[in-house]
Order: sequence, then C-alpha cells, then structure tokens
Amino acid sequence: MAEPAKRHDRIFVANRGEIALRAIEAAHAMGMETVLGVSAADRDGRGARTAGRAVVLGPAPARDSYLRPELVVHAAVATGCTALHPGYGFLSERPELAEMCASEGIAFVGPTPESIRRVGDKLSARAMAREAGVAMTSGSEAVDTVEEAIEIAAGIGYPVITKASAGGGGRGMAVAHRPEELAEAFDQAVTVAREAFGDGTLFIERYVEVARHLEVQVFGDGVGGVVHFGERDCSIQRRYQKMLEEAPAAVLSQETRERLHMAAVTLLGSIGYRNAGTVEFLYDSRTDEFFFMEVNARIQVEHPVSEMISGTDLVRKQLALATGTAGTLDQADIRFDGHAIEVRIIAEDPDRDFMPSPGRITRWEPPAGPGIRVDSAMEAGAMVPPFYDSMIAKLIVHADSREAAIDRLSAALDNFRVEGIATNIPLLRFIVAHPDFRANAITTRWLETVLLPAFQDSQG
Repeated sequence: MAEPAKRHDRIFVANRGEIALRAIEAAHAMGMETVLGVSAADRDGRGARTAGRAVVLGPAPARDSYLRPELVVHAAVATGCTALHPGYGFLSERPELAEMCASEGIAFVGPTPESIRRVGDKLSARAMAREAGVAMTSGSEAVDTVEEAIEIAAGIGYPVITKASAGGGGRGMAVAHRPEELAEAFDQAVTVAREAFGDGTLFIERYVEVARHLEVQVFGDGVGGVVHFGERDCSIQRRYQKMLEEAPAAVLSQETRERLHMAAVTLLGSIGYRNAGTVEFLYDSRTDEFFFMEVNARIQVEHPVSEMISGTDLVRKQLALATGTAGTLDQADIRFDGHAIEVRIIAEDPDRDFMPSPGRITRWEPPAGPGIRVDSAMEAGAMVPPFYDSMIAKLIVHADSREAAIDRLSAALDNFRVEGIATNIPLLRFIVAHPDFRANAITTRWLETVLLPAFQDSQG
C-alpha cells in the first residue's frame, strides 16, 4: 500500500474514458486534488463530474484537444497542478509532453523523456534488447526500398513481417510468405506508417506463425531498480488489436516464466526505467522460445489483470512514485494469487464487419459480484462519441483457477446489459464458450482464422 500523498499535490489528468476516471479516483483516494482536461465532447461525462475541476482543452476531434501537448501543459500550469497523468494512448508516449512538464516543474507520471525515446522507436528498442542479451527474432535495420526489403527477406527466410519503427497498433504491419506479397505490401505499409505516426520507416522481422503474444508488467524506480507484476497472455487479437487478456499465461512452465520475467526486468533495468511499463514478447510454444518485440512506456489497457493477481493498484503506485511518496520496490513483497481475465467491451457491431457504433446508451447494467470488476466511464444516458477509440468498458474477473475464471467470465458476460448501441458482447460470449479457448489451444491467428468464421456461420 502506498504511503498517504502530500495534501498539496494536484494532478492533471490528460485523457478520457475509463483510464481518466481511474486516475481521478486513485488520486482522490490518496488525498490529491484533480483537474481533468476534456474535449468539448466529454465536458458532461462522468470523468468531468468526478474530477475536482474540468477544463476544456478544445473541440471534439482529438487532434484539436487531447493530442495537443501545448494545450494540455498550459491547462495544467494554469490550474496549479503539480503532476500530470497521461493515461494510455493519446500523448502518453510522446517525449515532448514529458519534456514540457519538466520545463514547467510538473511531475510527469511516466518514464523520462529519454526512456520514452529510446524504447518508443522499435529499432532503438531492438538495439537495446541486443545489448541486454534478450532474445529477438532475426530482423533488419531500417529498410528504404522494396528491392532492399526483398533482398533482406531472402536472407531472413519467409514468412516475414513489416513493422513501423515509430509506432504500433498493427499500423504498418504486413505479413508476406513470398517476394511477390512483400513487394505488393511494402509501399502501402510505408504510407500507413507515415500517416499514422508521421514516420514511414519500416524494418523487417521473421514472422512466427504459431505464436502467443505474452507481455510482462514491470515497474521501475528510475535508478535501476525494476520489479515485475507477472506476465499476461494477450494472444486473442483481431488485426493486431487485443480483445482478451489473461494473467498468468497458463501456457508457460514455471522455469520459462521466470526466464521471461528476468528478461523484462533486465532490459528495463539497464536504462534506469521509471514508472510503469510493459515488455512484449512473442512465444513459440512448439520450441518453448520467446522473442522480444517491443516496450510500451506507459500503463497498458490490460493492466487490471496484473493488479488482480498481485493485489496491487498500479495507478496508485504510479502516482506515489511521481509525487515522491512511494516506498522502496522489492520483488519479494509481490505475491501472486489465482487467475484473472479481461475482455474489452467495444462499441462496434461484429455482424457488420466491426463497424463502430457511436450513439446514446439507453441501458447500462454491468455485472457485479465477487471476483467481478468493471472499469468504465459509461452510464445510462451517456453518449459514445464517434471521435475516439470505441472501447467503452473493461470487464475483469478473478478466481482461484483459469477454469473458475472462465466460468465467472461467462456468467458475467451473460449478465452484461447494454442497449442503444451495438457492442461486441455476443462475440465475447462466443469466444469464452469455444472449446479451443477452454483448452487454451490458441495462437495470435486463432481469432481470425478459426473463431470469426465459426461465429459468422453461427449468426446465419
């Protein structure tokens, strides 16, 4: 448990939705004052009503509000804030925001600008992993042309995958099994990366076809001390976007699990990492090998499953470290218990090619009970605006075993009532009931190649 915060701390929250509400509530529980920066679309939401004060950053589009670091920092300074929590997404991994905070004497609730830069560029992060002796898939440096890409791929061996050096979320990724596919996909991948991140730099890696996506939740004190809060299995994905996450990763032996944790801790310890972060890996269950992918220098959407199995409030820990009220980090103090699963409730229609479904929620009745947690800023009467990511809630369950957690999740999904908009809840129910999921016989390609065709058939 974190020590009580200094009473004069005032936190500016530069985000929206459930993570903004989470940061506000954590700050209040620690005796801190809060200010929330909102767009015009969110001025009447739960976050704005819960914060001690809300200030409008700008119009509804994120590019005119949440993505303007100068507006965010100006608002934090004008309201007398001493710290700033960026949440995830938006500006959370922009070193410029951390630098602006530092120049104004505001504590940034996250890594240093130097760490953000070093791990944010994937090529730089691969070099860092190489120096730390962490295993990686074979891959290239920056690739400038299609011809160069084809030559490099021939040396790596197909299949290969293109990746954007400057970003993630599936943008700039393209899998190729032969030169013709790579030639066809390369220019489009460059264009997508440039539009998404302002940088079209690509590199190429060997593509692991039968893989799991695992990640380790870490926390650093900024002077070389790093602890972990276990690993998560995030293999159920659609177009490289995670849909369901669980902790621990039941696919791992204890020996491999310990090696995975050590790799993550060693990697971020080597740069004196500060605050919360996640180290992501590909895991080949056929060979029991794992390979470094990337570092996310922020709190992750899926951090609640790590909280549930460790009994730790990671957002409070973030705030305590940033405001100088944290105790020492000691791995021996972190204990793990049971199994947790999180699903993302998305305002989209699986029957219409996952088309977003903005609009007014007319009924909102989330499940409740022992071992059930719902992180959301939604309520009956709330508007789901069309301007932002369409995730509206996270449903998290915890139980003594994976089997019991699945049963609890199934019942919770059956009792989750949302009307007025379409959601992916029917698809989530289908996933949880599928025998492959129950048997933990999944890969990163399972959702798209096995589950979705079966779901579509079931819908007629």
